[in-house]
Amino acid sequence: MNEYRWPDLAVGTHAAFEVEVTAEMLHGFSAVSGDYNPLHMDAAFAKASGFSGQVVFGMLTASFYSRLIGMHLPGKHALLHGIDLEFKSPAYIGDRLSVSGEIVYLNDAYHRLEVKARIVNQDGKIISKATIRVGLHES
Repeated sequence: MNEYRWPDLAVGTHAAFEVEVTAEMLHGFSAVSGDYNPLHMDAAFAKASGFSGQVVFGMLTASFYSRLIGMHLPGKHALLHGIDLEFKSPAYIGDRLSVSGEIVYLNDAYHRLEVKARIVNQDGKIISKATIRVGLHES
């Protein structure tokens, strides 16, 4: 886990990680959210609906933005204040996702920053883009 302090941050600071989406993640998210839509849970239904397999919950993939902020950029002292999110393409079980973000704005008075982020699959297809507002809460 990163532990950036305010003086350590600069516009252009970036972080990235990769994660593989598993069936266990999909089922766990379904259990927590209570969403059992067959597009997510039934491969035959998803394929009959024009997808190549079970569609991973968009909010499951978006949860990786929380990991980006809370663990990587800025890490330990971060509190996510808001997120503007646009889903571009579906993700599927077995996809290897690259999650990346870069600081594009810093507000010294309020110790607030803005991160432009995106998630891309193993084929270079953009899954989502986000603008994330973060407060840095140092003790």
